[in-house]
Amino acid sequence: MRISLDDGFDLARRVHIKNRFFKSALSEQLGDKDHGPRPDLSTLYRLWAEGGSGLLMTGNVMIDRRFLGEPGNVVLEDERHLEEFGAWAESASEHDCQVWMQLNHPGKQIPSFLCSEPVAPSVVPLGHGLGHLFKTPRALTEEEILEIVERFATSAALAREAGFAGVQIHAAHGYLINQFLSPHHNRREDAWGGDATKRRRFLLEVYRSMRASVGEDYPIGIKLNSADFLRGGFSEQDSMAVVEAIAAEDIDLIEISGGTYESPAMIGHRVKESTRQREAYFLAYAEEVRQLVETPLVVTGGFRSGPAMLAALNSGATDFIGLGRPLAIEPDLPKRLMADPTGHIDLPRPTTGFKSVDRMVILDLSWWELQLRRMGRGMAPKADLSAWRSVWTTLSELGVAAFRRRRA
Repeated sequence: MRISLDDGFDLARRVHIKNRFFKSALSEQLGDKDHGPRPDLSTLYRLWAEGGSGLLMTGNVMIDRRFLGEPGNVVLEDERHLEEFGAWAESASEHDCQVWMQLNHPGKQIPSFLCSEPVAPSVVPLGHGLGHLFKTPRALTEEEILEIVERFATSAALAREAGFAGVQIHAAHGYLINQFLSPHHNRREDAWGGDATKRRRFLLEVYRSMRASVGEDYPIGIKLNSADFLRGGFSEQDSMAVVEAIAAEDIDLIEISGGTYESPAMIGHRVKESTRQREAYFLAYAEEVRQLVETPLVVTGGFRSGPAMLAALNSGATDFIGLGRPLAIEPDLPKRLMADPTGHIDLPRPTTGFKSVDRMVILDLSWWELQLRRMGRGMAPKADLSAWRSVWTTLSELGVAAFRRRRA
């Protein structure tokens, strides 16, 4: 039977997703001064729920306010702001939509101005010219590792209490769990590193602790790199071994992505032309994974047209279509494509025409963040928004912080 974009899907734990659209995590930068969720998040996620997505994944919610990936991150580490989290979950659950919370620890991927002493599996600085933007980390002790494992469990239980329908472990894009999985970043010789089995122990302990805290009936997913695309780093072979290990633990949903700050494949960095033709950046990897496990899969990155989405679904390589930036300029794209599966979306490439200015305000991020802020304030996104408008808004709202690199 041919799969349609509006076909529902049942996960193992009696969770029904109404269609095949998965809104992947975007960094909203909408935490308040105490890192609680601002009301803008409820407005933004209500709009995405109205837009037709079946499952909404939040932007990375941090498990420890001492370690933030970005200045405006939301943190869920205790019962502070549970009422606000509840309002966020309720708004995102409208229109029979599922909302899950993505949980994360950045490890050493913390801008220098946010943390004087980041932590990581080993004392390995970020490369590719990023050393002056991100401090060299110190290695975690075993006691600290176990504390972080418990923090993931605590945050997962709180997410369930607040009304989120599931949680996702962020194990991709070079953050802490990905650092533990990488032979380049994890050079430990104890029980947490030294070979592939020990390098994935941290992830498995995080999952087991979360499962114990939320119970057997609550879905847990994972976002995992297909590869880091770095020499000596986390390879496709490493990733497939992790997929088999985490699937054996009965995880509910695996989202496939790739890349890190050092090599950002998740936004199309150095993507082959043959891959662009298929649109999905990581579809070939997903096809191989499908031969190994039966766990439901999401492929995120590159999808722009209904025909490519349908081809991916009907190939059997993926069960859901992960969308990020397309939903930042057209929040009701799923609804449009379900009505007309031949449709497509073209993403703008904002630039001031001056590379130095674009770099100064990190335009490739700030322009998209401005779209999320617009929607959070009840305004429509604007695909033709002037790059200069983004520059002036960024400078006026962030001041000196606008000149500080938050990401690679």
